[in-house]
Amino acid sequence: MFDNLSEKLGGILDRLTRRGALTEADVDAAMREVRRALLEADVSLDVVRSFTEKVREQAIGATVVKSVTPGQMVVKIVHDELIATLGSDGQSIDLNAVPPVAIMMVGLQGSGKTTTTAKLARRLTQRDKRKVLMASLDIYRPAAMEQLAVLGRDLEIQTLPIVAGQKPAQIARRALEAGKLGGYDVVLLDTAGRTTLDEEMMTEAAEIKTAANPHEVLLVADSLTGQDAVNLARAFDERVGLTGIVLTRVDGDGRGGAALSMRAVTGKPIKLIGTGEKTDALEDFHPSRIAGRILGMGDVVSLVEKAAANIDAEKAARTAERMRKGQFDLSDMREQLLQMANMGGISGLMGMMPGIAKMKNQIANAGIDDKIIKRQVALIDSMTRQERKNPDILKASRKKRIAAGAGGKVEDLNKLLKMHRNMADMMKAMGSGKRGPLAGIAQAMGFGGGMPSPEQMKALAEKIPGGAGPGGMPALPKDLPAGLRTGLPNLPGLTGLSGKPTLPGLGGFPGLGKKK
Repeated sequence: MFDNLSEKLGGILDRLTRRGALTEADVDAAMREVRRALLEADVSLDVVRSFTEKVREQAIGATVVKSVTPGQMVVKIVHDELIATLGSDGQSIDLNAVPPVAIMMVGLQGSGKTTTTAKLARRLTQRDKRKVLMASLDIYRPAAMEQLAVLGRDLEIQTLPIVAGQKPAQIARRALEAGKLGGYDVVLLDTAGRTTLDEEMMTEAAEIKTAANPHEVLLVADSLTGQDAVNLARAFDERVGLTGIVLTRVDGDGRGGAALSMRAVTGKPIKLIGTGEKTDALEDFHPSRIAGRILGMGDVVSLVEKAAANIDAEKAARTAERMRKGQFDLSDMREQLLQMANMGGISGLMGMMPGIAKMKNQIANAGIDDKIIKRQVALIDSMTRQERKNPDILKASRKKRIAAGAGGKVEDLNKLLKMHRNMADMMKAMGSGKRGPLAGIAQAMGFGGGMPSPEQMKALAEKIPGGAGPGGMPALPKDLPAGLRTGLPNLPGLTGLSGKPTLPGLGGFPGLGKKK
């Protein structure tokens, strides 16, 4: 999402930051380009006018902080204004009410209401430890109720038994009654949609709201609908009264204008975004992080949260201890490759890394994909236990056998072994606690005992290409497990944040030689 907008804004602001001093004409020219970029990204015209006007006012009268160029100041102003447009604070689902808390899902047909209902139920069950009941109120679409029942069975979450012939408002009352009797914390009401906005759907939604008196009314909107999503949000808000928006198919939209427009036009917060087809692909919407991603500043906090959700803290601590002692064998490396795959693979992680956005074309030309990780894991799986523990014994005949067993080439195996050697050397250097360019990263990753101080974090942020946003490194989430508060376990390819990134099996990107 936001790829096109990110690319265009990045180019415009890059040209500004290279200049020592900015004139009013420079700012006006840049704002014209920003306006065009936002309109191309499907942002509402009123929102675009308001956005560029506010940025222009602040940029021309900006007091430039010492050691910051005027261009960098404009980037900060654009960043802050993006956050304000997306909604200053991220808001999550509000469950502060007498249980069972009713949450009503509304939207057009095909926007992903049923799938989003199941995703939300999984999230509330697993993350928030709530007892959830799902109820389908869609009596029109063939097999709509069965679809929710199947999703419920797969996720082991209760769904309301289907009773033929009942009206949606009656089903809503029955769901709340069942919620009270069964001791449920949350009841999710999946309402029917239509292909277009019509009076019948709105009347039905209003009846269900009267019958169920839901604590939250969430509009599920497809981000691919662009401008139409804004009219949809406005219409539902007038008739039903929305409390929040869930944007689906965010992974398939390169423009992202719907997100920027909906929040500004309706004043309703975007609470969640659907980032894929699987039932775990639902994320909180954080305006500051999204703004950082749009401007290519990365999203370090989301990266840490993703790690917290996918990395086994005890296993990570054991691996860190082995690394500290310099005992990093190929079995440890296999664990790390698999953890990286669980966190979304190379592409998923790189999307959150600061400074990576500007290298997208080189990355695409290099043909980097997540199959690299699978191929490397296959090579390690083809080795004996002894070979994994002691890679030095691998000579030509063994290498041929391993490569053939994994369906690869000896060259691939040599690249893997070289990468392992480099990582092992780096672990040793970090573990020994020597002062040097890696010392700050070593401490941040838990090799130097405890979290680094704010000054050290600031120094580390300066080493990251493109910076980590105007305010330095963002704060870690409060609910992060204790085992991860001392930093992330090392991940292949994400070890050296300063300079160009290195990835598994690659010594850098083609066309990215050393700076002269």
